[in-house]
Amino acid sequence: MEVDNINNLNITLDLVAKEKDIPRDVLVQAIESAIETAAKKVFGEERELEANFNSETGQVDLLQFMLVTEDVEDEGREITLEQAQLVDPGAEIGDELGFQIFYLDRDRDKAEAEDKKYGDILGIKQARQSFGRIAAQTAKQVIIQRVREAERARVFEEYKDRQGEIVTGRARRFERGHVIVALPRAEGILPAREQMHRESYRAGDRVQAYVKEIRADARGPQIILSRTDPGLIFKLFEMEVPEIYEGIVRIVAVAREPGERTKIAVASRDPDVDPVGACVGIKGSRVQAVVQELRGEKIDIVPHSEDIAKFVCNAIAPADVVRVLIDEKNETIELIVPDDQLSLAIGRRGQNVRLASQLVGWRIDINSESKVSEYKDELRFWLGKNMPEFDSEDIEYMFKLGFHSAENIINADAIELTSVPGVDEPFAEKLQDHCEDLVDARQANKLWGPGGRQAWLARGNQDTRLEAGAHGVEE
Repeated sequence: MEVDNINNLNITLDLVAKEKDIPRDVLVQAIESAIETAAKKVFGEERELEANFNSETGQVDLLQFMLVTEDVEDEGREITLEQAQLVDPGAEIGDELGFQIFYLDRDRDKAEAEDKKYGDILGIKQARQSFGRIAAQTAKQVIIQRVREAERARVFEEYKDRQGEIVTGRARRFERGHVIVALPRAEGILPAREQMHRESYRAGDRVQAYVKEIRADARGPQIILSRTDPGLIFKLFEMEVPEIYEGIVRIVAVAREPGERTKIAVASRDPDVDPVGACVGIKGSRVQAVVQELRGEKIDIVPHSEDIAKFVCNAIAPADVVRVLIDEKNETIELIVPDDQLSLAIGRRGQNVRLASQLVGWRIDINSESKVSEYKDELRFWLGKNMPEFDSEDIEYMFKLGFHSAENIINADAIELTSVPGVDEPFAEKLQDHCEDLVDARQANKLWGPGGRQAWLARGNQDTRLEAGAHGVEE
């Protein structure tokens, strides 16, 4: 909104207040304050000046006040009784007189008349001539600045409570990899780090994103958008699945690698409602709508369970699990899977197990059945060689409890190992020491001795009195 002079402020204020939805009083107060500040810079900071908007004339009246005193110590604020009575014959010591300062071009005659009568008293003859232009420019700048501030405040008020929601806009422009998105009455920023790596945008493209953060900035509120935040998954399913919106089905956890794959765990508050089926929809219609919005990102929906063993089996799907071993102390879960399921459980580049681990919140180690057999053979050999007092039946019982590798035993508390028959705490500590030696020997390739593991299997394990099955696994 342009303001060329200060004579049309009434019209300007009405237009700006209506167009920008800013209270007229706010603009008036801002202009009065700005004109008063500008006047003090021009006429002197020591002067007692006051600016008041006159709605009848549509201009800002500027007044200077002088105190009547016997002895003038501050010429900018005080006048003698003799000078005051030239203005007001009834003036007395202690009175305060107000003089209107005429500074507009249209009031030039009034200004000249005032200078002739009170010029020596006011002492503003020269400064007055330049102040009209300064006042007009000040009014213009104040209106523009206040409009900007009001617009920023309105945007902040409108969006401050929308953090965590989904908004839809259009790609407007691009700055250093960031996409500036035109939103209703605002602009959002979709930073490069919050974009899915397979996505690209052109000006005018529709952008649906998650409001990740609202930052109050000196340049105005910054609406930070995201296409990678897990919150986007929550909100998209909430839009597509009525049961989630109504609170019957809830998304308990989300694990996501944006643009690639997502796993979500769902639960139902109503035993008659299948949470997975509700999210999938008839013929997969609901989940496909989410997949389409995410440009083909794969989504696995699994039922949540308070039983951690059952939950992790659901999370590692579609792979089958033979056995689950849980280490609560270290929040670690070991899954044993059939040999032909190992690559499926791990997933391409470890993606399946990585997402399952994020979903459950525990570390997950996966071993195939043949690998576990190798660990058992290794442990039988080593314990038979170094701890012949450890009975073979007790060793097999130890395997059934889940301690089937040197690492299992090392990471366990000594007191946990006492659940094995014939093992007390001193024996458990000795067992752990030998397992650490086993790991060292393995790393040094000195575990099996001459001929290696195959030679030991071929001998039938005569040296250790333990029987090991031949698995045909190469060293």
